[in-house]
Amino acid sequence: MVKTVELPLYNGLKFDLNKLKIDPKDKASRDKHFSVGAIIKKKNKYLIINRNLYPAGYAGIAGHINKGEKTEQALKREVKEETNYNIISKKLLFHEIIKGNECRTGFIKHEWFLYYCKCNGKLKLLKREEKSIKYITKKQINKLYKQRKLEPVWEYWFKKLKVI
Repeated sequence: MVKTVELPLYNGLKFDLNKLKIDPKDKASRDKHFSVGAIIKKKNKYLIINRNLYPAGYAGIAGHINKGEKTEQALKREVKEETNYNIISKKLLFHEIIKGNECRTGFIKHEWFLYYCKCNGKLKLLKREEKSIKYITKKQINKLYKQRKLEPVWEYWFKKLKVI
């Protein structure tokens, strides 16, 4: 049985990012989307993006699983798209259903697969989706948390990982 967690829907972030219509490529059941996320570290720093798309905030690397795509294929695709990295190794950390995790298409419930990934390649900003991408320390993540600048689901993951 997959654990279900409920997050508050509003986290206080101010933004002017538009929501999109449902993407027909996204794997979805009637009430939830399926998502993958990657914790990527280098020298005790975590790779973080400042999102250019809804939902606003700083986040780890993540995205929806496409229809017909296996979880690990989606992870590989999302990491490549958002970072230009190739995954060398991966380990599933958590598999949970999270309610209150609103995405760009309006779904508020996601079945998440969060992985720890070791990667190689040359880091590259995906301008369409990211304002910035960089490695930051736990202290810097905690500062973003205190400023309420983390995307809510990533606030949850970083708490669960004892980063904040």
